[in-house]
Amino acid sequence: MTKTVINSDKAPAAIGTYSQAIKAGNTVYMSGQIPLDPKTMELVEGFEAQTVQVFENLKAVAEAAGGSFKDIVKLNIFLTDLGHFAKVNEVMGRYFEQPYPARAAIGVAALPKGAQVEMDAILVLE
Repeated sequence: MTKTVINSDKAPAAIGTYSQAIKAGNTVYMSGQIPLDPKTMELVEGFEAQTVQVFENLKAVAEAAGGSFKDIVKLNIFLTDLGHFAKVNEVMGRYFEQPYPARAAIGVAALPKGAQVEMDAILVLE
């Protein structure tokens, strides 16, 4: 199996020992994105702004892989406060159309750099 590293300068650089995404065959496994502004590498402020930034970061990596949000088959959402779930749904509706990807929303105690939200995804490219 050949693995190809996917990288976008429109998404935050990796802050650890991982790649933004790995393509294996026609499947792209995207690493978790937190709401870092790729230009400053600083967290954006406010929950809605953080959620938008995460989707923008995921979008940049998906496009670098040759795909789009239409190719996402699985989305995982990690939240430090599940009370924000309705806002995530609202923002997600701006980025996705039916058929929506399979999804999990997981409450966690903490996220890197104090982020309130993180997401990762799996794309299947045709």
